[in-house]
Amino acid sequence: MVALKKQRILTGDTPTGSLHLGHWVGSLENRVALQDQYDCFFIIANMHAFTTQMTTPALIRAQVEEITLDYLAAGIDPKKSCIFLQSEIPAIAELCFLFSMLVPLPRLMRNPTIKSEIRDKKLGNNYPFGFLLYPIGQAADILAFRADLVPVGEDQIPHLELTREIARKFNQLYCNVDPQTEDRDCIKQGGLFPIIEGKLGRVKRLVGLGAPDKQGQLLKMSKSLNNAIYLKDDADTVRDKVMNMYTDPKRLRASDPGTVENNPLWIFHETFNSDEAWVKEAEAQYRAGKIGDVICKKKLVEVLNDFLGPMRERRKHYEQDRSFILSVLKEGTARANQITEETLWCAKEAIHQGYFQRELRVQEDFK
Repeated sequence: MVALKKQRILTGDTPTGSLHLGHWVGSLENRVALQDQYDCFFIIANMHAFTTQMTTPALIRAQVEEITLDYLAAGIDPKKSCIFLQSEIPAIAELCFLFSMLVPLPRLMRNPTIKSEIRDKKLGNNYPFGFLLYPIGQAADILAFRADLVPVGEDQIPHLELTREIARKFNQLYCNVDPQTEDRDCIKQGGLFPIIEGKLGRVKRLVGLGAPDKQGQLLKMSKSLNNAIYLKDDADTVRDKVMNMYTDPKRLRASDPGTVENNPLWIFHETFNSDEAWVKEAEAQYRAGKIGDVICKKKLVEVLNDFLGPMRERRKHYEQDRSFILSVLKEGTARANQITEETLWCAKEAIHQGYFQRELRVQEDFK
């Protein structure tokens, strides 16, 4: 019996800092769980980092290794999954240039994620054109691998929709796919690019540790907002962060009735505490003023440190061997180039610009 070909996953992260618990529940958890079911490719999008960190290239390089360590510590197995560097995949940049011809500028400016990034990072009008190109670049990341599924956090959904639009437009314009064709049938009808599906994590957007904004909305966990627990945080750091996290500001004493809803303390318990009976009973006691914040925070410290413990052990093992980390990236990049070069050639053929095929070789040049 012929084995069925696995469907392909493409997702990843921009190396702008260490990964945190929000990344875990938003996407990373799914990546680890799906390694045996799918052909997995995880991109470290170091060129995307230049959209907001163009003046600190050395920092970006350091963060590439940091993200790789986070992946390995979280449980991504390089024997099962391919971890690779965006900057070493020239087909992605070439496809990005081609796809940019298919997207009007006003369409990019309507992207809500772009708007929120400009606001949250206080960029004003002081951002490069490459920042606006980022969603098209992300589409190129995905479509270069002709991926079927993309595990992402909720804030990336607008980018995925643009990716779907680009794939449809290319298939229709250059592969003669009828615009009335159902997305699931586009490849059967001669299309080059699958219309990808997104897979959200079990928590769409994990809140951070701090107070809400002026409108009373809890802010998402974010590196830039300094309200995160990182996967690499040691036990003492986790304890300090949890014991100082925002809870119910109206609760002045442990005997005061507490509010569970919209309270980060209980959002975290509901997300990470597997003892559902304890959570249910403790929430009832909290509402009735029979249990204080300190007890509940100490329990959360225990829960989170038990959860992060295995990651810390794996990280300690991998960070002792920098050459292994680089070998993972090298092997992953070589495999990624094989697939993306095939995609690029097929795209060039579709637009009648296929002249000379090429073969890329990854050489040893780490310093």
